[in-house]
Amino acid sequence: MYFLYFDENKISKENPIFHIGGIILNRDNITDFENNMMQIQYNFFGSNILQNSTELHGNHIFHGKGVFKSRSIKDRIQLFNDVVTNIINCKVAIRLVSINAVEHNRKYLYPEPEYRLGLTLILEQFCNFIEINGEHKSCGLVFGDYEKDEITRSIRDFSQFKHYGRTPMAFGRPLGQIKDTIYFTQSHHSRFLQAADMIVYMAGRFGNNHAPSKWHDKELLKIWNKLQSTDFFIKHWP
Repeated sequence: MYFLYFDENKISKENPIFHIGGIILNRDNITDFENNMMQIQYNFFGSNILQNSTELHGNHIFHGKGVFKSRSIKDRIQLFNDVVTNIINCKVAIRLVSINAVEHNRKYLYPEPEYRLGLTLILEQFCNFIEINGEHKSCGLVFGDYEKDEITRSIRDFSQFKHYGRTPMAFGRPLGQIKDTIYFTQSHHSRFLQAADMIVYMAGRFGNNHAPSKWHDKELLKIWNKLQSTDFFIKHWP
């Protein structure tokens, strides 16, 4: 059984690249990964209770917002490094789909909304992983960050893909390895979604050829490059 967690970034004029992706956990690494995430949160906050005040949110960590406002940039960058080190040490697989929304909208007369397209593609990537790496009849459950405007349509689309036997892409594939439905929850209720959020934040920050000039930005880029260099990180550009 695999547990698949994804998050996505918000696009803007400054950053038109839409990223959606996250982590894949299984029985071999899920306990160690969770225990380490709990320790990382406890070391930083003095508590590992799942609540808003202990949520690891990539944007807030880097920019010192909310509960991170009074914490030093050095400690906040170390927090990124601790989470990435945990991902690497536990050999947690990462799948990321990146879509240039400007180019996508320019190419097609009736372009697919980037969230819907990205969700379709990341589900395909998750199923590809299970098919290649899992045992016979391996399956998975998918969890996403709560997005009020997207939940109903996402669940409907997923159920439609399963009903018709494949995704509607030109080279679409069955999603039979994913069972039941897509489960959405608030990210402060899931350490695994928080890890996915931090990955997607770094992808959004450095996926548009952002050239850092400040030392903390350069340090975060090193952490991101360290993560990308692992064998279990695969980025898909449709």
